[in-house]
Parts: sequence; C-alpha cells; structure tokens
Amino acid sequence: MPQTLTIRRPDDWHLHFRDGATMEAVVPHTARQFARAIVMPNLSPPVTTSALAREYRDRINAAVPAGVDFTPLMTAYLTDETVPADLATGYVEGVLTAAKLYPAGATTNSAHGVTDVANIEHVLEKMAEIGMPLCVHGEVTHAEIDIFDREAVFIDRVLAPLVQRLPELKVIFEHITTRQAVEFVDGSGPNIAATITPQHLHINRNAILVGGIRPHMFCLPVAKREEHRLALRKAATGGSAKYFLGTDSAPHHRHAKESDCGCAGIFNAPFALESYVTVFDEEHALDRFEAFASLNGPAFYSLPVNEETVTLEKVSVEVPDEVDGGEARIVPFHAGETLSWRLAS
Repeated sequence: MPQTLTIRRPDDWHLHFRDGATMEAVVPHTARQFARAIVMPNLSPPVTTSALAREYRDRINAAVPAGVDFTPLMTAYLTDETVPADLATGYVEGVLTAAKLYPAGATTNSAHGVTDVANIEHVLEKMAEIGMPLCVHGEVTHAEIDIFDREAVFIDRVLAPLVQRLPELKVIFEHITTRQAVEFVDGSGPNIAATITPQHLHINRNAILVGGIRPHMFCLPVAKREEHRLALRKAATGGSAKYFLGTDSAPHHRHAKESDCGCAGIFNAPFALESYVTVFDEEHALDRFEAFASLNGPAFYSLPVNEETVTLEKVSVEVPDEVDGGEARIVPFHAGETLSWRLAS
C-alpha cells in the first residue's frame, strides 16, 4: 500500500488567474486542490477598486467547474491615488480580503503600482485601523540595485521602516526568496507573516542560467543562491506559524515566455500540492505539512479553517510538457519530470 497523508483542505494565499480565456483554462487547476485562494489584482488594467474586484470575482466564479467548492478571495491593487474609504467599504462588505502593494515596475503589470510608500501612508493607516491585511511584493526597483539584491534592500529601506511606523498593520511578505527575508519575518512581531512558493523551495538561480537560459524557470522575485533556497526550506518545514502556502502561480503562454523578452512567472498550479509535499517529504517534515498548507494562513487572515480534507499518496505522477492555457499552451512547473506524490482525493 502506498504511503498516504490526509490533511485539511488547503488554501493558496497568493496566485494569479489572469483573465479571459486564460483564466477560464487555469482556474480548474487551483479549484481541484484548494478551497480558497488570494487572487492577485495585476490585470491590465489593474483591479484598483472594490467594484472592479467584485466584477473580477464574478468572472472567476463563472470559471469554477460545476460541483466544485472554491472561493476566490479578492485583493485591490494599490496606487498612489487609492481612496481609503473604498478599500474600507470593500473590506467590511466582504468583497476584499486584502490589498496588494506593488512597487511600480517591480513585476508583471506593475506599472501603475506605488511609486513611494509615503504616498499611501493614509491608506495604510486606514488598513491598520480596520485590520485589513497588506500583501507585499517586496522588491525595490532602482536601476542601480542588482536584481538579486532587491528583496534584501527592500527590507532595509521600505519594509522595516513601515513595520516600525505601523506595528499594528498586518503584513504578508509574499513569495520570499532570501535568507534575509526569513530573518526579518522570524525577528518581527505577530503581525508579520510570509508566503513561500514551491519553485523557490525547489530551485536556485542555477536552474535559470546553467546549460543555457531557461525562461520557464524565470520569475520575480528571481530565484537566488543555494543558501537562500535552504533557508526557505528550513522556514517552510520548521513548524513556525508565520509561514504558509502561497504558490504565486502565474500563467504565461509558451510563446510569451520564450520570446526575446520573456515574461516573469512560473505556472505551478497543476501540481502545486504534489510539489510542496515532495519538499516536506525530503525534509522529513510530513507531520508539519498540514500547518503550512491548511492552518497557518487562515489563522493569520482570521478566517476559519476548511472542514473538508484531501489525501495525498506517495505514488509517482508524470508532469506533462504542456497544458491548456486557453489562447495558447502553457509550460507548467516540473514539466517533463516525475513527482513522487499525487493528489488522490
């Protein structure tokens, strides 16, 4: 008999669905595994208001397969012009679960992001007052800062001062990639948490550059040195309630990834749980997987845990080279590989 692991049905606390035909193609991958997901608002144009978030939520719900129980949790894209009252209304009415800080120019569709955190101080003060969580893409965008140092510099220049000014603000440091980020989260108070992606637990920067440029391993924040990957694995599997599952799954069509200016983003949704549980198995921490995948996130967001369960079994599963992406094909994370776990039910 194969080894099995049954846990509360997990949630994905950070992912991208895009919109239109692409969204319709990728939503079922997430819905089959996760009960809820924090949906990123960096569409083009971005989801900047409660009304736009409500409309986007309706489009996502229409793409959920019949009979599948899945709830998208919506976020608002912060800009220098964000109106605090609109965020507060959306949060109180249950349309918005959080707001997202993109430094302008940091990643895909972030051109409308915040140019300086000082410009949204009044927004962050209102969020702290009402208990609305802030999701953060933690990188500076200054041209003189090396891309591999942008997360660490963001901590020193932006995040640490922000937390000091507004200690009551709940902050999720998303898709952390460095030892410095782990040290910051570990050393901060209970209002600071972080999500970790499967790709940053599996790969370091060699996966992008050794043996030729591999665009399907390129995401932002970019994978770092091996010391950082090991720090992330220790954080994820170490039992701290400050860390939880957030895939940052980001669908880009194959031709866009393989172009002369390839998009940043890794599409890991089809085998997300299998990818994560493999890491916990390798680190001899299967007993801690449920907390990371299913318990820590709801606790930080002050939401109930899911009553349903899922079962994973230690049986090999082959990841296809491509999957349907609506308008064109998408290469998933682990394409062509064989994983040692599969989602059984």
